[in-house]
Order: sequence, then C-alpha cells, then structure tokens
Amino acid sequence: MHNYEEKLSERQYMLILISISMALFMASLDGTIVNIALPTISHIFDLPTTTVAWVATIYLLTLTGCFLIFGKLADRIGFRRIFISGFFIFTIGSFFCGFLPEFLDSFLALLGSRVLQAVGGAMIAAMAPAMVAAFFPLNRKGKAMGIITIFAALGTAIGPIVGGFLTQYLSWNWIFYINIPVGILAILLGMYAIPYKPPATTSHSPFDYPGAVLVFSGLGFLILAVSIGASVGWTSPVVLGAFAVSLLSLCILASHELKTADPILDFRLFKKRNFVLANLILVITFFLFGGVNYLMPFFLTIVKNLDPSTAGLILASLSVALMISGFLSGRLINRIGNRRCCIIGSLFLSAGYLMIAFFSSDISIHYIIIALGMVGLGLGLVYPPGTNMVMWMAARDKHGMVSSLLNVERSAPLTLGIAFFSMLFVQAMLFVAQHREITEASPAALQIQVVVAGFDLVFVLIFFISILVVLLSFLSKDEIHPDNLDDTAESMVVV
Repeated sequence: MHNYEEKLSERQYMLILISISMALFMASLDGTIVNIALPTISHIFDLPTTTVAWVATIYLLTLTGCFLIFGKLADRIGFRRIFISGFFIFTIGSFFCGFLPEFLDSFLALLGSRVLQAVGGAMIAAMAPAMVAAFFPLNRKGKAMGIITIFAALGTAIGPIVGGFLTQYLSWNWIFYINIPVGILAILLGMYAIPYKPPATTSHSPFDYPGAVLVFSGLGFLILAVSIGASVGWTSPVVLGAFAVSLLSLCILASHELKTADPILDFRLFKKRNFVLANLILVITFFLFGGVNYLMPFFLTIVKNLDPSTAGLILASLSVALMISGFLSGRLINRIGNRRCCIIGSLFLSAGYLMIAFFSSDISIHYIIIALGMVGLGLGLVYPPGTNMVMWMAARDKHGMVSSLLNVERSAPLTLGIAFFSMLFVQAMLFVAQHREITEASPAALQIQVVVAGFDLVFVLIFFISILVVLLSFLSKDEIHPDNLDDTAESMVVV
C-alpha cells in the first residue's frame, strides 16, 4: 500500500486541485480563444485564411505530438518538475506570441511562438490526470476529476467570448497576453503547493529517443493530414504523404516499443481487456463529440437561420450541462463506482444524440437546448470515471505515460471526428443533390432540404455509433492495480 497521500493536509489537497484546475482551464481556454481572432490576424499580416489557419493547426499538431513524450519524462523525473516547467514555457510562449510577430513584422515568428506555447501546454495538460492519481486517495479522486472537468469545460466555453472581447476592445495580442498573469500565478502556486514526490520508476535505461521521434512524427503527421485534408483535398499528394508517414511511423513505433526496456508507450498495457474497453469508451466519446461540436454551429446558422451570437448562446447550454455533470460525477463515482457512472453517462449521451437525430428545420429552440444539455450531461458523466478507470489500472511508474495517453485520446479523436463527419456531411449533400455544384455555392444559396438531409445522415450515424459506448460501458469493470490501493479501495477488483 501507498499511504503517501495521508501526509497531505486538507489545505494542500485544495491548493493542488486549484493548480491542476488552472492548468486545464488555461489549456482549454487557449484551444478556443485563438480561432475568433484569426480573421483579424489574417488582415494584419495580409494572409489568406488557409495560411493563417496554421496558427491553430501548428499548436494542435505540436500539442498532440508531445503529450506522450512528456508523460514518459514525468515518470522518470517527477510530475512537479514537468508541471511547473510547463507553466513557465507556456507563459513565455504566450508572451512571444503576443509580442514578437508585430515587433519582427513576421507571421513566422507567431508560428514559432505557438510551437513553444504548445510544448508548454502539452507539459501541463498531460500531467493533470497523473497528478490526481499521484496525490489524491481513491475516495477523493472522483471528486477531483469532476472538478477539473468543470474548469476544462469552463475554459472551452468562455474562450470565444473572452477572445472576441479582447480582440474587439484591446487587440488580438491580448488573447495571448491574458495567459501571462495566470501563468505567473500558477507557477508560484505550484512551487508552493505541489510537494516533491520521487519518481515511481526506478529504470536506469536510457530515455527512448527513437520512440519519442516516432510518436511525434506518427501523431503529428496524422493531425497535419486531418487538419488540411478538407482545404487541399483528401487525395492530394501532401495529405496522402502525411497519412503514409503517420501510418509508417506508428507501425514502427509499435514494433520498437515492444522491444524497448523503458518505452514511451507500453503497448503491453493493451493486453488487459478492461484497459482496452475503458480507452475505447473515451476515444469513441470524443470522436462523436468532435463531429457534433463542429457541425452544430452550421445547423443553427444555416438551417435555423440564427445569428452567430444567438447560436453561441444555444451552444453554451452544452458546456453548462458539462460543468454541472462534472460536479455530479465526482460524487457519483464515490457512491456507485466508475463503471456505473460511465453507464449512466453513456445513456445520457446516446439519448442526447437520439434527440439530435430528429433535428429538422422546424424543430424548436427549446428542444435543441435540451438535446445539447443531454449530450453535455453525458460527456461530464463519462469523461471523469472513464479517466479514473484507465489511471487506476496502471502501475504508479506508468501514471505519467497513461495520463499523456488520455490527452492524446481526447485531442486526436476530436480532430478526427471533425474531419470525418464534415466530410460525410458534404458527401451526403452531394448524394442527395446528385451534382457537385452544391459545394461551390455559398451556404446561403444551398437548398435547405439538401442541407437538412446531410445533417440527418450524419446525426443518425452518430446516434448509432453512440450505442457502442453504452455497450462498452456495460462490458467494462472497475479494476485497480495494487500500486493504487489504499484503505478506501477495499471493494475494488485488484488486477
């Protein structure tokens, strides 16, 4: 048994939780705050929208590619060092993003600064689940995961609002400068509140540099291909080449990691049936959510003919419901366990997607809000317990690795979901309209029945896939590795 957690006071638990919540809040905020300023940046640097989109793309590419690398480093040198260093790099990167581009009159300076910011973002976001697992006893983990889910949802929800306000009333630079005071506060709080804990791993093997290169290239080129596929064409040599490099890198990675003494990602973990099931629950959940979250603004503005501000308020109902369910999930996990909480959440998700499958041009706004609220409730009741299930099944010397894996399983499926369902949406409209000219018309000129038919096909498919999340939740089990046992874990199944 590991009774390290008992040495911490109530005040220390609270301060550590605030530090972790600030990390996810900043990472989530930065994921949505930038997009609304892209038109302004495009105008200032006189660039086409396809070029300025790299401000978002390069951040996502770097972030996803770095998660597993820093997770493994944290297992070797400790969570505290990676976490605080990540805040420092993220804060410096944010300053460079706001200052250097205009100072040097260079758009490339903005892209380089975004890479640095993404490295810091990967360091802090990858540590969140691992630090909950490391510092909180089992009877507190559920509540802690629920609370940090609330802050992540809050950052995502207010990002466009804050970004729009700062861009309009101050300047686009302030979407980055706003991170600086928060980052400084987080660094000071982290240095004060987060205790030093020796790394769980005792491996003296050299760091897996080949694995680091392979995982970055595999995930990075995958995100690159998916991000630019719609704009340059899915059959273009650049996209097909990126997919080929990604597939080759990931295949070599799997072979390499199985032969390495201390791998970046231990594929042997996936020999456990329940570990695979829990990870699949999260991957499919975020894959579906990525598609819905991307297409819903188009449905509200094109089919329902709502203005952007009204559509934004309606979409906020999902984030509000997510925050509420994040609060509830922490209490439910301790009462009924992770598996049952996942089952309840998956049923809410599937019910919400079923309601969305009945969307039409004459559907009421109240119905839309209820449907989005159901999806938000379901997401908040699946993500925290699903994360706990994965973390609890891993030995302590793999918590950093598994924590970073969880971040990959959130960011990559979101991106893949956007690409897949947006492509499916266009193909559905082409099939219904039976000519290609439809993709050349402006959204306002599209025949409404064709657009609705496209949404119908996508939303129905999302509902049917969501049933798989329900089935996987029923098939899963609450299991815990002996490393994670404490006095509150008597009823759990030991693996």
